Amino acid sequence: MKILGLTLLAMMMWSTGFSQSERSLIRDGNSLYKDGKFSDAEVSYRKSLEKNKELHQGSFNLGDALYKQERYDEATEQYRVATTKADDARERSQAYHNLGNSLLKSKKYPESIAAYKDALKINPRDDETKYNLEYAKALLKQQQEQKQQEKDQKKDQKKDDKEKKEKDQQNDDKKKQDDQQKQDQQKQDEQKQQQAEKKDQQKQAQKKQQISKEDAERILEALKNEEKDLQKKLKKKAPARISVEKDW
Repeated sequence: MKILGLTLLAMMMWSTGFSQSERSLIRDGNSLYKDGKFSDAEVSYRKSLEKNKELHQGSFNLGDALYKQERYDEATEQYRVATTKADDARERSQAYHNLGNSLLKSKKYPESIAAYKDALKINPRDDETKYNLEYAKALLKQQQEQKQQEKDQKKDQKKDDKEKKEKDQQNDDKKKQDDQQKQDQQKQDEQKQQQAEKKDQQKQAQKKQQISKEDAERILEALKNEEKDLQKKLKKKAPARISVEKDW
């Protein structure tokens, strides 16, 4: 970007009716500006404006000093003021040019383009302003493309996030379904196991019952046999009956 240098409009001030104090402050500010002491130059230019608020050179050169300190918003304000205080077309064109520069640095491209166009309306042959205008247009286009790209990326990201959310929801639903199926299967298995154990217990109970009945029959049969043996033994041991005649 090409920037117009400081306009040392104070060089001819003695012919414009300014007081010595104003000329001195502007001249001191210009000297400090040339030496790269931009903050000190700023002080001198502000003092000149305290002496005369309508001083075009004070506002314009103060804008340059602020611009060099990269305080672009403040520089913009001073250049705007300078466009209203300019005494001739050349001064006004330069003020619009530098206004465009400060806006460009602030990345306010549409406003910067408008300022360059205002400068070219006054001075259509200014090649530096033409160059800066095209440069600002290119930056604006790049900015718009970048914003569109960021917008598309956000849109894609939003779409991806939505798809991910839906996929996660599906996975959660499937997991819940699988867990439910596992629980149902486990419950069925437990019921089958309980039924099997119950049947086994019933079989065991029936078996025990059958065994007990058979044992009882065997015991009863054994008792009968023992009774028979006992009767036989008693019969064998019983003494023979003796016939006793009665003594009448």
